[in-house]
Amino acid sequence: RLLREGASGRRVDGAWLSALEDTLATRGVAIAAARQDMAVRLAAFCAESPGPFPAAAIGLAGAVEGWLDEGPALAAEDRFRAALAAGRGSDAESGTTATGPHRSDLVVRDAATGVPADQGSTGQQKALLIAIVLASARLQAAECGSVPLLLLDEVAAHLDRQRREALFDELLGLGAQVWMTGTDPEVFRPLAGEAQFMRVAESALVPAS
Repeated sequence: RLLREGASGRRVDGAWLSALEDTLATRGVAIAAARQDMAVRLAAFCAESPGPFPAAAIGLAGAVEGWLDEGPALAAEDRFRAALAAGRGSDAESGTTATGPHRSDLVVRDAATGVPADQGSTGQQKALLIAIVLASARLQAAECGSVPLLLLDEVAAHLDRQRREALFDELLGLGAQVWMTGTDPEVFRPLAGEAQFMRVAESALVPAS
């Protein structure tokens, strides 16, 4: 909004903009660095993907992450500040900030084949996503001493029998509380005796027969 006001002829304090850009740069680089650290820790658990689920190679792609890879954080902050100042005009016209950690992407590929996730089939993409979710749960259990509560909507749909049963085995092994939803009760039959089955009736959860 401030940039648009400046572009429309209203006087905007340049020192104020510079102060805001300094905050954006320091906080933005800190966010990117924290994300990179998290990606490295998660990648180690993704490399140990269980059973038929593919090991996922993950990383971050973005200008700020690239600057951090090339030098120290202070240098990345300087480059970020310069990019923000140089982009004031174009950012005012577009109504968005062209540079920053909000522009970064999580890059995922199959570690065995090297195929990027966005080039895989729907089934391959789902298998990679499940592998990352399971790896994240194992990471939290290892670092925090407790497993997260997992909410998995239609997670078993479109999985073949081998992957479906491997998923159930992994979830049971985690010892987490897991809520799974689906429209086909038969998909969850392998969990008979291990899980509580509920159905939605008249906007309420009732025990499934």
